[in-house]
Amino acid sequence: MTEPRIAVLGAGANGASVGADLLRAGLDVTLVEQWPSHVERMREDGLTIETPEEVIRVRPRVIHLCEVAELRTEFDVVLMLMKAYDSRWAAQLIEPHLAADGLMAGVQNGMTSRVVEDVVGAHRTIATVIECSATMDEPALVHRHTPVSRSWFATGTLPGGPGAAREEEVAALLRHSGAVEHFDDIESAKWMKLVSNSTLLVTSAILGLPMLDALHAPGYRDLMVAAGNEALAVGVALGHRILPIFGLSPEEIVDRDRVVDVMTDKLFAGFVVPGATTTVLQDWRRGPGRHSEVDDLNGHVSAKGRETGVPTPVNDAVTGIAHRIERGELGPAPEHLGLMLAAIG
Repeated sequence: MTEPRIAVLGAGANGASVGADLLRAGLDVTLVEQWPSHVERMREDGLTIETPEEVIRVRPRVIHLCEVAELRTEFDVVLMLMKAYDSRWAAQLIEPHLAADGLMAGVQNGMTSRVVEDVVGAHRTIATVIECSATMDEPALVHRHTPVSRSWFATGTLPGGPGAAREEEVAALLRHSGAVEHFDDIESAKWMKLVSNSTLLVTSAILGLPMLDALHAPGYRDLMVAAGNEALAVGVALGHRILPIFGLSPEEIVDRDRVVDVMTDKLFAGFVVPGATTTVLQDWRRGPGRHSEVDDLNGHVSAKGRETGVPTPVNDAVTGIAHRIERGELGPAPEHLGLMLAAIG
């Protein structure tokens, strides 16, 4: 059997990290990226991934988004690591170059699996969850805070999807980048990751602080738990199950009232390192008004809360403040913690 032809669609911090791991494994990988300077620097100097354990240097095959139209070969697997809000157009861009029996996996935050399914069909869709922390402030240089030994992924299929053997093809690739678990109910697993994301990604970015620094702000943990509990309640109302992710045991999630607390402890103990910031804050630091994933995170919780009749005042407040930052009315700052805490009943 020949090695699969793999595309990593979106070679930002996490995409570049995954791509580098696959390249080190000797696999046939093409990175597809939309930041022109990043593409050109990788072509000239290669790609460097700095982790707490080692420095990885590779010379990837990389193309600009505009060069996708010039491709003459098809990919057997596409790992999409674009922003959640870019999922649909990005999947449509690459779909003509996905083999008829190929697979696409949205290795992203947010509930993007159905978007991939809409574009390429359930029979070519593998749903995934990612927990990997990395930053990239300059082209071709990634600071990966969670090395392979501390990164985590999950895979599963949607109804009508490919069988276990096809899912394993994607899981085997992701194992080069971290631990991988299988979930029969992958959408519930993805919602559990959304619960975790709703506690931390946007809330710490609003404060303009690294995640660990935000945790030590008085009242911040209460905010995290309140936002997460709202997201958990919305998920239950939608029919999602409460599942153990991040390597939690089933026993650790028996008490629904403690699930978000336990997940928060697990997240900070295993995946958050000093100085690491969220992707949302990284976006805002790159330029005033830069769009973040807030509408796919806390905003999505709020939208589904309205649909199901579940109140989400904390997620509403977080989303509203994030929008004000993106409109330029506010800047990320620690004093916004009071605005978010005021939404807790």
